[in-house]
Parts: sequence; structure tokens; C-alpha cells
Amino acid sequence: MNKLRFFDATLRDGSHANAHQITTDCISRYCQAVDDAGLYTVIVGHGNGLGASSLQVGLSLHTEAEMLAAAKPNLKKTRLGVYLIPGFGTIHDHIAPAIAQGIQLVKVGCHCTEADVTKQHIEYASTHGVEAYGVLMMSHMAEPERLLAEAKKMQSYGALGVILMDSAGALLPKQVSERVKRIVAECGMAVGFHAHNNMGLAVANTLAAIDSGALIVDATLRGLGAGAGNCQVEVLCGVLQKMNIDTGLDFYRLLDVCDSIVTPCLQKKPTEITSLSLVGGLSGVFSAFTEHIKKAAIRFDVDPRDIFVELGKRKVVGGQEDMIVDVAMNLAQRTRKDDVSFLMESLL
Repeated sequence: MNKLRFFDATLRDGSHANAHQITTDCISRYCQAVDDAGLYTVIVGHGNGLGASSLQVGLSLHTEAEMLAAAKPNLKKTRLGVYLIPGFGTIHDHIAPAIAQGIQLVKVGCHCTEADVTKQHIEYASTHGVEAYGVLMMSHMAEPERLLAEAKKMQSYGALGVILMDSAGALLPKQVSERVKRIVAECGMAVGFHAHNNMGLAVANTLAAIDSGALIVDATLRGLGAGAGNCQVEVLCGVLQKMNIDTGLDFYRLLDVCDSIVTPCLQKKPTEITSLSLVGGLSGVFSAFTEHIKKAAIRFDVDPRDIFVELGKRKVVGGQEDMIVDVAMNLAQRTRKDDVSFLMESLL
């Protein structure tokens, strides 16, 4: 088995759990502490990537330049990486300045059926001295054959690998295996998996991905992330060691970083599967919508679970946050409680 590569998203996806208020001091301390722990890259920035800091999805405490400046001097052995979703970020305003600051890796994400929008960004990064990887978000919404086609597009743009992101935590292990195996079999590049834990399957799904040939594990310490969080790196590391699979990670170092930095500095509250995050996973709704849905439910006095289910029926994806208010408002206009009958069975 080829060596696994661990992409650490704690300072990116974990930003969702911190309302994007991670301080530069925490970034510096974290990067210094994990630098020799065996991670392939540490991804730094707003939860939705470069250029995403906004009133709509949340304002970052610090600018991207400040966050990267805090991370770079403290990463000697580990690559400094960023994430970008076209539409939030651009080449001129975000990728080029990040490269000038010394990043070594760029992940470019899009909805799982829209790889075309990543072409210019991946090409630019791959021809300007940094490693470029494609990310297919909401991968539960496309069948293996379609994901293969989109992965091949990213490969043709210059991507060194493609990461399937289970953004809603909606996939089952068998579905993960089917998707990963299809791409591994027909693409000569690394395949990765980014799990969310809405149904309690993040570690199991990541193991299924590895067993199916995935070489990139995209995860976070303490499982820090949007909604119910991500696959927990240190837990996965321990399980893989028990399976006699070499991770190249310093297990004790990761545990120390969790206890001394992640929990006191980054984790505002325990990462857990709440009633809402579970319904979100079953509905197939983007995990980062959770806080926005809570606010809309309070504002319009409706059940947040009904908002999740209706958004799932409408197949809403990341970037369509405005639909949350629209759905909540429509639910509030129902005059009789019996009119609201969004049964989970309709989604299963």
C-alpha cells in the first residue's frame, strides 16, 4: 500500500466551529506544534476558503494575509496550503497573493458536477510552482460515473489528485467505496476523501475510502469542523495503527496538540452529533448551513428540522445560503401545523 497523505483542515474547516474567529496566535502555536507530526499539509483560512469572509457566510477575525503570515514561519517540514471555491475566491485577488506569501499547495473546490469552473484556478496554481488538487463537494449528489468524469476534467487541468468531499455527511461506507474505487481504477492520480460526521460515520467512511484505494485523508484534529465536524485525525490514526497500517503520523504528538491547543484555543464547544446535524446528514444538506438555519428558525419561529428537510428536497448546495431564509419564510406562512409534513421517509 502506498503511503497515506494527511491533509489537515483544522485551521480551515475547523474555522466553522469557531465562527471564523481563530486568532493569529492560535494559528502560530498550532502550526509550530504539528510541524513535525507527519502531516502532508496544513490548510489555513476561512471555513469556505479564500475570499469567503463576508456577512453572508461569516467574517474572519483576521485577513487571509495575516493568517498565512502567522502560519508560514512555523511550518518547516509541512506544506502550507489554502482552499478556494471559485465564486468566493479569484486568481488575481486570492491565489496569486497567497502564492506570493509562500503557500505550497492549493485545493480548488466546486459542486461535484461543476468541475469546469475550476479549470483556470487549477491551471494557474499548477503552472506557478504549487501543488494543485481538485475537490468535488457534496459528492453524495452524483453517481460514481459522473464523479469519474468530473475528476478526469480536474486531472486534465493539472490537478495532482482529487478529493471527494462528503460535505453533508450523507454517504454510507458502501457508497464511499463505490465512488473511490471508480476513480482509482481509471485515473492515474491520487484520490482523497473528506468526511463529515453527521451520521457518525466519518471514521468508518474514511476507512472505507482507504480500503478502496484512497491515498489522501482530508480531516481535522478533534474532528473540528462545520456541523457535526469531520473525521477525527487522531482517532483515525489510532485505528489505523491497530490495523497495522503505517500512517507516518506521530500519534502522541497529535494527542498533545489536541489537549494543549485545539481544545483550549480552537474548540468553542464539543464537536458532537446534534439532532440538527443528524437531520442535516439524512437530508443531504451542506454542513456549514447549520448555524444559518438555527438563526432563520428563530427569526421566523419555525422548526429548524423542517428547514433542513425542505432544503434537502430542493437539492440546495453550498453558496445558496439565501435559500435558507426563503424556505424559513415559506414555512412560517403555513397557517396550520398539519400543513408542515416534511417526513424523513421521503428523503431515504
